[in-house]
Amino acid sequence: MQTDFSKSQRKKLPPMSKPIAIPSVSVTYAQDGTSCRPNALGMRPMQERAYQKRGEQYLLIKSPPASGKSRALMFIALDKLENQKLKQAIIVVPEKAIGSSFHNEPLSQFGFWADWQVEPKWNLCDAPGNDGGKVGAVQKFLASDAKILICTHATFRFALDKFGVEVLDDRLIAIDEFHHVSANPDNKLGDRVRQLMARDKTHIIAMTGSYFRGDAEAVLHPEDESRFDTVTYTYYEQLNGYEYLKQLDIGYYFYAGSYTDEIVRVLNPKEKTILHIPNVNSRESTKDKIREVEHIIEELGEWQGIDPSTGFQLVKTADGTILKIADLVDDDPTKRDRVSVALKDSKYKNDRDRIDIIIALGMAKEGFDWIWCEHALTIGYRSSLTEIIQIIGRATRDAPGKTRARFTNLIAEPDAAESAVTEAVNDTLKAIAASLLMEQVLAPRFEFKPKRPDNGPTPGFDYGEDGYNPNKCNAGINPEKGLIQMEIKGLATPKSPEADRICREDLTELVAAFVQDKPTIERGLFDEELVPEELTQVRMGKIIKEKCPNLDEGDREAIRQHAIAALTVVQQAKKTMNEGGGTYTTQSGEAAKNTALIDGVRQFALSVTELEMDLIDRINPFGEAYAILAKSMSEERLKLVAEIIAAKRIVLSVEDARELAKRASRFRQEKGRLPSLTATDPWEKRMAEGVAFLTRKVKEEKNA
Repeated sequence: MQTDFSKSQRKKLPPMSKPIAIPSVSVTYAQDGTSCRPNALGMRPMQERAYQKRGEQYLLIKSPPASGKSRALMFIALDKLENQKLKQAIIVVPEKAIGSSFHNEPLSQFGFWADWQVEPKWNLCDAPGNDGGKVGAVQKFLASDAKILICTHATFRFALDKFGVEVLDDRLIAIDEFHHVSANPDNKLGDRVRQLMARDKTHIIAMTGSYFRGDAEAVLHPEDESRFDTVTYTYYEQLNGYEYLKQLDIGYYFYAGSYTDEIVRVLNPKEKTILHIPNVNSRESTKDKIREVEHIIEELGEWQGIDPSTGFQLVKTADGTILKIADLVDDDPTKRDRVSVALKDSKYKNDRDRIDIIIALGMAKEGFDWIWCEHALTIGYRSSLTEIIQIIGRATRDAPGKTRARFTNLIAEPDAAESAVTEAVNDTLKAIAASLLMEQVLAPRFEFKPKRPDNGPTPGFDYGEDGYNPNKCNAGINPEKGLIQMEIKGLATPKSPEADRICREDLTELVAAFVQDKPTIERGLFDEELVPEELTQVRMGKIIKEKCPNLDEGDREAIRQHAIAALTVVQQAKKTMNEGGGTYTTQSGEAAKNTALIDGVRQFALSVTELEMDLIDRINPFGEAYAILAKSMSEERLKLVAEIIAAKRIVLSVEDARELAKRASRFRQEKGRLPSLTATDPWEKRMAEGVAFLTRKVKEEKNA
């Protein structure tokens, strides 16, 4: 994509003072301060929850950015070294910069019985040299009386390649950003974890803010994952317990032409912003990243020079404000290193005026800590949903006076003139999937239960003004635990402990797999003849079978129903919010109507006379996503996307026909007859088509 940066030729756009509406989901929180309040040992709620599981050999901590995972590990590691008699603890991080999160901490000042102390020579993230060159230091540490080592994932892998996993017997291995692990046999870090678990003589703590990968690979094999005891602390619990941050908006904005001409529409210089420009190989890039940064700076105001001590660019805006801008895109190491060091200077961590805008490409993502960030603005689709969640996490820190944060994804509309138009359509679908997933991540956790005559109110849950009604399906909210309890008629319940755990803790991971399934999202958005049950029952059923191969069919069906209910309830809540006045926010930061997602969930529950599983299965879970897409993309481009997807639509596959036949068998058990090809109900007719398809295939094979 070529861009003429000449100001005389570039089209004139509205100045930044004129806001535009960005379709988004807006979530409001209670600001009750609980997630920041320490107990007598100096532990915040998530850390206390994790510490209660300190005796487990395998522990998985799923907790959002800024919730205190690093310090939680310190508490647990010190206990394992002192009270569980492990020899040493090795903390493994994805990159050297994150190693600073494990520097010395005076924990005893806040009530704990010991301090976290790492000898400087054993924090290999601070040592010069490359990862592979530090294997010798790991060997010396293992032979020493030292207790704690910090190193990168790469150094850890190189060391185990050389010495074998047996050198880690009776030691603790803590892996930060655990989503870098994959069940794929080619993933070396994942392979080392499996070897350690097979030997079963090492303690492992795995920590992550997003327990799913952008490539849709499983992080762990189901049999390995089942050996971990899990601590889950949700985004909702974290943000609901903040002291200052009250509102988070997630939205995307499609543009035509060059992003450099459109960015002034969404970049508000009065907001503390991390701006990620596109990768040079992406569609959105102009192929000249240095000039892109220069252009952004030009649009913001008049360049005043460079601060000699920090390397920050100084820009004077139209109202006379001097903006301090950190350029992390320039590859010149002398320039970028000075800027990077200035950003990390701990003396200025609590100084809101230190910096105004950070412009980055591959940096300022995972592990980057700038509490004042109000707007994470990202150009182009990122290759990974995990990366997007990490970027959003940069804006979700709590800070004095920071009441609102937002994430905006600028995405190029597909253009029929592009040679890579199919790739552009795929990026569009991925962006929508990311938006759907983030809505799920930000919502409270769901506790679904079947509606029965003997049900009653659960202590701690608020059922609204009229209280619990035994004659209807109720929706209760427990703000302290971040839970929404919903009664659903006909809901299947899990029987095994593992299925029960998945329904309580892992629904988001299953939703992630569902929305990343390209055929599913294509049909859900653009197939006008879609029978929703083909997605909610057949496609989700297939995903559950792949993810949970060791569970029986009854448990898999219960998990499927819980996962579809979680996705659909959030989407219907968003629809209720839209119909009530809007989830649109403006570039100036004013919400068209500030309605919390949690209120939308309750309104949806109240709007349905009787919430039944059959009803939920008959709702297209992508319907509301299409409504938002139709508002944000031009009619011409939307039609283009629909035509491209329609052109590659395939006929019924044997695999899907088998799934339909299984559903038909269940239908016969319930109704006493097989589904009919002439039925008026589209789902019954589709099941009958699946049976007929298989029957025809069998005959063809016999006659062959």
